[in-house]
Amino acid sequence: MAPLLSNRTLCLARLLGAVLLALGGCASLTRLPAEPPAAEVAAQPEITGCLPTQVADNGASGTSQALPLEPCRFLVERDTSGFAVEAASMVRREHAWWESQGHTGPLPSFSILAISGGGDDGAFGAGLLVGWTEAGTRPTFNVVTGISTGALIAPFAFLGPAYDPQLKAVYTTISQRDVFKARGLLQGFMSDAFSDTTPLAKMLERYVDQAFLDAVAAEYQKGRLLLIGTSNLDTQEPVIWNMTAIAASKDPRALPLFRKILLASASIPGAFPPVMIEVEANGVHYHEMHVDGGAEAQVFAYPPSVSLDEAVTQVDPQRKSVVYVIRNSHFDPEWSSVKRSTFPIVTRSISSLITAQGVGDLYQMYHLAQRDGADFNLAYIPKSFDVPHKGQFETSYMQALFKTGYDMARGGYPWDKEPPGYNAPLRVTPEQ
Repeated sequence: MAPLLSNRTLCLARLLGAVLLALGGCASLTRLPAEPPAAEVAAQPEITGCLPTQVADNGASGTSQALPLEPCRFLVERDTSGFAVEAASMVRREHAWWESQGHTGPLPSFSILAISGGGDDGAFGAGLLVGWTEAGTRPTFNVVTGISTGALIAPFAFLGPAYDPQLKAVYTTISQRDVFKARGLLQGFMSDAFSDTTPLAKMLERYVDQAFLDAVAAEYQKGRLLLIGTSNLDTQEPVIWNMTAIAASKDPRALPLFRKILLASASIPGAFPPVMIEVEANGVHYHEMHVDGGAEAQVFAYPPSVSLDEAVTQVDPQRKSVVYVIRNSHFDPEWSSVKRSTFPIVTRSISSLITAQGVGDLYQMYHLAQRDGADFNLAYIPKSFDVPHKGQFETSYMQALFKTGYDMARGGYPWDKEPPGYNAPLRVTPEQ
């Protein structure tokens, strides 16, 4: 009879088995090549309405510039011409729609709603929107943008109060198991993330169906835009997706792409798997690796190179613009005794970096609003909210935070007119 294995041998055998299992899973993590730099501008997802770029002659200058035929996304760090063209087209479509409805006289203020990331703190923004509806003062936003958890809120906010019940359900009835399934430590290191977001993908399939997509497409014809931000890890740049154009394409591949983009925008690098989006350029297929839009920015409204004032007033010179920003986070420092260990130090530092980035994003948006004559409005989690945060996507925590946002908005939200800590500089006149 063979001798029994020692405890140490058993442990080594089990560890080896786990490694082999993880490696087996790792072997399946394949991808198409990333598009080379020469193909990046031309690359587009393969759906009707997301065509490769064309070269447009700029006339006497003798230069040429790539402009999208149908802008389903914008690479705004390298070229903002496509975004500017779509902004102008959006305003023209809106005016044409109002005229088709027999409207005369001035139009309502041009309003933008920008919703930030924040994980389960998105319950604040969801509650604020539903409470805003109850207050009776919530506008129909011309543009809605979202990043990370804001990307999950944005489509419901875009479609308006009729979708408040779904928005409330997403942020008050779910728990961690509805968002992700944790992988083992070894499997996490050997794969592409420490969690599996299949539950979140299934939830998106449940809420974002063809009828939902058709409703988004209908708003595009009215001159409204839904924009979602992701981060392309291959090129290290933000990508702004024109979700309304994707929905309006009527391509059967539009629905899965729409869901993929929402999932990608909420996929925290390392914690959640990246989302691979297949694109085509010059007849060649590539994979782009997209993750949480928060890797590039916590919140956005429009590129700094685009003038909101020029876009809005091109048809109606007297029209006013309003920018609303929902920051799903506190701005007060959160005290914590950090353990002197590598992982807690790194985690805390990344958290501090994200907070600082969020403040910087707000300062940029505030100055853009000032430059373009837009009314700036900011909402964020108040210091008075002190419910303990015991774990990610804890239902009771999200319910309490939802109620906080709801109650504040229903009673008339006290929007901040500038970012926290901002003080206009004193202008010193030199002595004559």
